[in-house]
Amino acid sequence: MKVLMFGWEFPPHISGGLGTACYGLVKGLVHHKQDIIFVVPKLWGDEEPLADFVNASGITIDYRERRFKEIWKSLTYLEVSSFLVPYLGPEEFSRYTEHAMSEGAEVDESVFSSKFEFSGKYGKDLMKEVSRYALVAAQIAKDKEHDVIHAHDWLAYPAGVAAKRISGKPLVAHIHATEYDRSGESVNRAVFDIEREGMMAADHVVAVSHLTRKVVIEKYGIPADKVSVLHNAVLDASIIESSVKKKVPEKIVTFLGRITFQKGPEYFVEAAKKVLDRDPNVRFVMAGSGDLLNRMIERVAELGMGTRFHFTGFLKGQDVDDMYAMSDVYVMPSVSEPFGIAPLEAVRHNTPVIISKQSGVAEVLQNAIKVDFWDVDAMADAMFGLLHYESISKMFKELGSEELKKLKWEHVAEKLVKVYDTLHQNHTAS
Repeated sequence: MKVLMFGWEFPPHISGGLGTACYGLVKGLVHHKQDIIFVVPKLWGDEEPLADFVNASGITIDYRERRFKEIWKSLTYLEVSSFLVPYLGPEEFSRYTEHAMSEGAEVDESVFSSKFEFSGKYGKDLMKEVSRYALVAAQIAKDKEHDVIHAHDWLAYPAGVAAKRISGKPLVAHIHATEYDRSGESVNRAVFDIEREGMMAADHVVAVSHLTRKVVIEKYGIPADKVSVLHNAVLDASIIESSVKKKVPEKIVTFLGRITFQKGPEYFVEAAKKVLDRDPNVRFVMAGSGDLLNRMIERVAELGMGTRFHFTGFLKGQDVDDMYAMSDVYVMPSVSEPFGIAPLEAVRHNTPVIISKQSGVAEVLQNAIKVDFWDVDAMADAMFGLLHYESISKMFKELGSEELKKLKWEHVAEKLVKVYDTLHQNHTAS
């Protein structure tokens, strides 16, 4: 099977779990002898050669062809003035201007330059790049032979839809996070519309958890028989033996993720206060960045926890591994988490985890303590128990490491290949 796949990032140049998931999935598909054409807005040259990578910045568009003009007229692009990544919340999406490109509208000729240079980042021109990426996708779909199209998340949905319009091949829309996960009920309608239109146009929708599938069906009105679940996995199930040593005698409880509404950082702070009231000899770390960072710093100061609470800022690479290794407990108190790979990485570092019941990973990680994100008393009790009862901590470490062995991308890819085969057979028969 030849798969034309559209993403927005690929390791080692990633900003979150989306790129990591794309890497794992491609690796699993290659294991099952699938031929992958992976398109990204910008190639950096150091990507692992797993697929036939296509640099969207290097594609020349024959935009004056009638079909390309029709695709452009159906697109809407936004001028976004704030820093964005595809997971962020309402404050990041709050400052924008919407420009609907109608059939009679006069368009700046520079928009239709024959070749676009994409930044490959999540800056102020992100949504304009999303629209241009769709035009490039149409050209690629015209030029590249393929059997099925696969688009990852809302940034790539317009590209997937445009490719389908040109080639007529079946489209898989892979939903890693929804606008409801990022923003709660205060959704950005423009992003919601892109998500819904992409999923409605798709021949099949893949959700990363049953939690996400439920949202897709109930909030977006996607037919239930069109949506299946493929949980994420880990690239390597082996336990990481780290030589890093923490520089403090106290035990460490860590929150590592984006400091946004979706991740529930405020519940972590409130639970930390309850633990410190019982045992002041514990240190808490909040590693990451996001729109709620300043508010969390202020709340920690209000609660008088400044000497026991540390903010590291955004971590990447080896620093992330070292943080997991130094931690005695990892907590993911997400309000709405489509999946959540971070707890699996914590388990790989032999760190026991506490996760919210409102996360997709809770569906596959059985040997973890699960609490409702809003129940700070239960969260604090779980932290205290893992910190003070070694037998409980040891049990979760041992059982968690065994459980990882079942969560392989090869297993996920095997199920996805069956989806591809069904779509291809139906398309061929029609």
